[in-house]
Amino acid sequence: MDWQAQAKEKRESISALIPENWRLKFPVPSAAKQRDVTGAYIQQFLSPEEISITETDAVGIVEKTTNGTWKSRDVAEAFCHRAALAHQLVNCLHEIFFDAALSDAQALDDYYAKHKKPIGPLHGLPVSLKDQFHVTGVETTMGYVGWIGTFEGKKGTGKERVFESEMVKELRNLGAVLYCKTSVPHTLMAGETVNNIIGYTFNPKNRNLACGGSSGGEGALIGLKGSPLGFGTDIGGSIRIPAAFNGLYGLRPTSGRLPYSGMANSMEGQNSILSVVGPLATSVGALRLVTKSVLSQQPWLYDPLVNELPWRDEQEQAILNIAKSGKGGQLAFGIMRSDGNIYPQPPVRRAMEIVVKTIEKLGHKAIEWKPPSHQRCLELAFKTWLFDGGKDIHEAFALSGEPMASQVSSVYGERKPEYTASQICAVNVAKREYQREYLEYWNSTVELTGTGRPVEAIISPLAPFAAARPDMYDYYGLSVWVNFLDYSTSILPVTLVDKNVDVVDEGYTPMNSQDEKIHLGYDPELYDGAHVAVQIVGRRFQEEKVLVLTEILGDALGKHVV
Repeated sequence: MDWQAQAKEKRESISALIPENWRLKFPVPSAAKQRDVTGAYIQQFLSPEEISITETDAVGIVEKTTNGTWKSRDVAEAFCHRAALAHQLVNCLHEIFFDAALSDAQALDDYYAKHKKPIGPLHGLPVSLKDQFHVTGVETTMGYVGWIGTFEGKKGTGKERVFESEMVKELRNLGAVLYCKTSVPHTLMAGETVNNIIGYTFNPKNRNLACGGSSGGEGALIGLKGSPLGFGTDIGGSIRIPAAFNGLYGLRPTSGRLPYSGMANSMEGQNSILSVVGPLATSVGALRLVTKSVLSQQPWLYDPLVNELPWRDEQEQAILNIAKSGKGGQLAFGIMRSDGNIYPQPPVRRAMEIVVKTIEKLGHKAIEWKPPSHQRCLELAFKTWLFDGGKDIHEAFALSGEPMASQVSSVYGERKPEYTASQICAVNVAKREYQREYLEYWNSTVELTGTGRPVEAIISPLAPFAAARPDMYDYYGLSVWVNFLDYSTSILPVTLVDKNVDVVDEGYTPMNSQDEKIHLGYDPELYDGAHVAVQIVGRRFQEEKVLVLTEILGDALGKHVV
């Protein structure tokens, strides 16, 4: 069977798992006719009860499932239905296991009925997973045709459809209900989601645009409220980009905070910049709930790369004490409007100014961020992803003979020489030196803040645009620096593109050819209505602090739940 036939068979098998009564009875209108399929558009296919359940955030859901007000099975069925609709609208699912989810949810209801208590803090909470997680009963293709019917491209391992990732085990122990796995770009190394199995996953808020990547299916699904909370991964922006493009909250933890053990990945063994696992959701409370819950399982006992670092309420409380003291207590933020290589498009710049004004209105300080050269950081980062010369990726494509999407082939289209051990060591030494310089700069801001402390966090764009246009995501510098420094980072949804306000910069003088390309790619009419977000960057292992800072600003923007 050729790769086209394999992909078609897999694609059709996914759609066949959608119950007949959940299938759309007419073709989805074009993006020109129906740009936004969130909100009222998807609601037309749901009952009032299903809308009420699926538009409650994860915190609200577990409040009701853990006290018996809502049945876990009813919640699971509502999200399975909405997820099925989401897939038909934007191609966001790789695996569907609704029957298993409903069975698991019923078991939770039976447990509650017998014991009069929940099984754990996530009792009855539906959780979606990026297609890197191994889950019993279903495949992990990671977008590769050659991985269909295998375990990470290998046959006869004995792990096919029975092995589970560590995070999956912990979510089950906590009472979560797992029901689907979401789309990714093959290789994972793109800010758009496209592969030869399900095609292109569009942005549900504005279907002219990308949903982001590589956790793009998660972003699109949660953006359509087909999931209250999901897990993605991030090696160059892959949690933050989809969260931002879909108007969601997201958390990119420092490597070693949450368990990654037993997940599929690209370029296994490249340890200079580690991929990390983290949540996307519709509220900061949801991110806190699930992170705190996973840490309660002591994942450091099961994943050797996880640091023994339980959830620290005191980190949050320290920030709240300052912010709410009413005695001149101030927080200070570094403001990075540009990385020195490109200048973001008008909607992103406006979002930055909204956040700066919000900080100042709350009585806090905004200080211009002037760090060491980000260009140095990017040059080193992109070397790490070519240590093997593209060997791992080319071997995965060779399994089926399928072609690379253009979003990937621009970097990995041709095999390159592999780095020697000495060359890899040199990159690692340069990385360590850069991290030290950045740390020293951050510490030096104590002289500017007036608070007696360095800045609490950095506010910056995470992409040059509100969302990428298809096949036009050419600059990753605004997200990659965070991975290089391994900082704890969240996404703060801010506003929507307004074509009447976010007009084209007439007479703009680009800094370079890359900046010019980004400038020319902005079309107010095309972008109108798209989500716009920024990132909040803390130091390493400051997840608690970053989340409370994000919540303070999100609440001030009127976005407690999005």
